Amino acid sequence: MTVGVQIIADLYGIDEELISESGKLYDIIEMAVKIGKLTKISSDYYQFQPRGVSGVVLLAESHLSFHTWPEHGLMTLDIYTCGDPENADAAFNYIVSVLTPKSVEYKKLSRGNLITEEVKVVRPEHLVFH
Repeated sequence: MTVGVQIIADLYGIDEELISESGKLYDIIEMAVKIGKLTKISSDYYQFQPRGVSGVVLLAESHLSFHTWPEHGLMTLDIYTCGDPENADAAFNYIVSVLTPKSVEYKKLSRGNLITEEVKVVRPEHLVFH
């Protein structure tokens, strides 16, 4: 029994123009959340000067976060969900397909492996999503 899945990835060889500005990454990350059928609570993106971006999307299921180093063509990415593991895969695969890195190093971890009882994740209906 596990309570979640976490994808930790380093994406190398990305076109630096794709990962230099928060506006471009906002569109990509927010679409990944939708494609992954993840439940967004809020998101925050920080633009470094002269370039580079960090961002986090708080999810009802957990989070998606990233950091970029355009000068190295690098994005580090973390997608953690206690929802359907296929949703994390869908979000991850979308990001990779859009950014087209030359190489990807990643690990997929099962979280909460020592839980012995059935854990049911219930979507919090009281939250209002935009």
